[in-house]
Amino acid sequence: MSRKKPVIFITDGDSAAVKAVECAAGELQLPFLTASGGNPSPPNTTELEEMVKSAEGEPVLLLFDDAGQQGIGRGEEKMIALNRGNTVDVLGVIAVASTSKQFDWTNVDVSIDKFGNLTSYGVDKEGIEDLEIGRLKGDTVYCIDDLGVPVIGVGDIGKMGGWDDPEKGSPITRKAIEILIERSGWNCRNK
Repeated sequence: MSRKKPVIFITDGDSAAVKAVECAAGELQLPFLTASGGNPSPPNTTELEEMVKSAEGEPVLLLFDDAGQQGIGRGEEKMIALNRGNTVDVLGVIAVASTSKQFDWTNVDVSIDKFGNLTSYGVDKEGIEDLEIGRLKGDTVYCIDDLGVPVIGVGDIGKMGGWDDPEKGSPITRKAIEILIERSGWNCRNK
């Protein structure tokens, strides 16, 4: 059996998310599958597996979006299928907050507010510290607890009132990726 390729799941897929992750990936020199973007996420699981296998470098950044569907939607079905398959090693998830009326919630290990501060509380879509410790509301987060990986909570990537704008280098998205890689231990395993 071939070695599983390390990936990071990000639970947003709109055009702002694509631009923000593309910016952060470029600065961190990480592969990003822009084709995984969309609202909801368009590629099927087999296509995603093939794209991950052929991506140059690692960890590979992947977007998943349910377009506001409650419970297990298309984005979550793909996360579950990829996690269960033999192609990827999920290092962690960047869970993106949402204000959709059809939201679910997930536990987070830590969140990053719109100013770049770490907090034990969840954050809302604007990247403002929420009321609950270790819990984030979103629309593509229902299955995350079952993945058993580190989870970083953030506001709406690429936005947050301009604090995560790609023209500013998408600093919140970038920081979330860096912290997730650090907490997963991937850097240590690959030295």
